[in-house]
Amino acid sequence: MHRYSKRMKHQLSVTANQSALPAVEAVRLLQSLEGGMPEKLGRCKFDQTVSLCVSLGIDPRQADQIVRGSIVLPHGIGKSQRVIAFAQGANAEAALAAGADVVGGRELAERVKGGWLDFDVAIAATDMMGVVGPLGKILGPRGLMPSPKAGTVTQNVAAVVKEYKAGKVEFRCDTGGNVHCVIGKLSFSEQMLTENFQALLQYLRSLKPSTSKGQYFKRVGVVGTMTPCITVSI
Repeated sequence: MHRYSKRMKHQLSVTANQSALPAVEAVRLLQSLEGGMPEKLGRCKFDQTVSLCVSLGIDPRQADQIVRGSIVLPHGIGKSQRVIAFAQGANAEAALAAGADVVGGRELAERVKGGWLDFDVAIAATDMMGVVGPLGKILGPRGLMPSPKAGTVTQNVAAVVKEYKAGKVEFRCDTGGNVHCVIGKLSFSEQMLTENFQALLQYLRSLKPSTSKGQYFKRVGVVGTMTPCITVSI
């Protein structure tokens, strides 16, 4: 049985009978939940992350129906990501100039093997995969392993570093066919969150597998770190 806090119970009472809303109205309601919170219940002391949640009509057990991708949102995600790059020579210099937090080769791989994981994104030059490959058991389960499909294994390391420093986000459907992806912060303006939401949803629509039949978007919602999910009509 779920045991909700008084804050959550109050927010659930506001959204309990709410039908699916257009994106703009859903974002507006989400932002009003914290703003309308009675002082006696306490206000959230941090800027909550807002995510898009989508239940897709796919079968993730089929390799050709796995939905994954990455996108630079129009207004970023309100967070500076810590980016490391496995590169050498000119690629290493370009990655540093592009804003990578840490750049290295074998010495960086050894540092990761030793347990250092203080980063959000790992990017690798194509010629460094011999060094990065053995890190799969460490980085893979944490979703940090560089991958050609995600665009984090590349010949143009500097360009990819710039994208992630600008707020590029990655996503991949889970075993239930659901996608969860950050679209910004609760402090963003209504327009910024709505435009990020629409950009990501449009990109997801373009990724529909050709073998997926029936309804593709089964349910769509927006949710804050400490709020109920608001259902969005598509």
